[in-house]
Amino acid sequence: MQEQNYAPIPFQPAGPDFPGWPVPASVPPGMRMELSRAKLLDGRESSFDDWMAMLHERYEECLATLDRELMAVEATFLNQEADGSWWMYHFQMMGEASPGLVPDNPLDQAHLEFGKKTKHQGWEELQPRFFLAPPAVRAAVEQAGTPLSDAQPGESID
Repeated sequence: MQEQNYAPIPFQPAGPDFPGWPVPASVPPGMRMELSRAKLLDGRESSFDDWMAMLHERYEECLATLDRELMAVEATFLNQEADGSWWMYHFQMMGEASPGLVPDNPLDQAHLEFGKKTKHQGWEELQPRFFLAPPAVRAAVEQAGTPLSDAQPGESID
């Protein structure tokens, strides 16, 4: 079998002033849905594995950050592209008012440090087009993305 040579895939992260893509009508009101990707630094695949292992080992700490980030769902993937480069993909759904990662604790500081030594700086942002979930899941996503100050009297947002 003959090996094919592919041109390197360019990494073109969104700038700091990128406002984000428009949210499709199928995304619950008050929520953002993002799929981002970043190219790993050459030879840093084992650092990526260590990063994900750290997050798994500290899973309960990760869970504890979700409420203040108004984060409903996060998922991270790894893919080797045809040119041989490795890319990480990160999916998240969060409330519009999410502050994102708040590195004022040891977990999130470690998270940022792994990012700096593992991937190129920044993210490419893929365009969201459609969201579908059963009503119970959709309601849970909406609740997770709602700031505590928006809760109705007597309503619990955990």
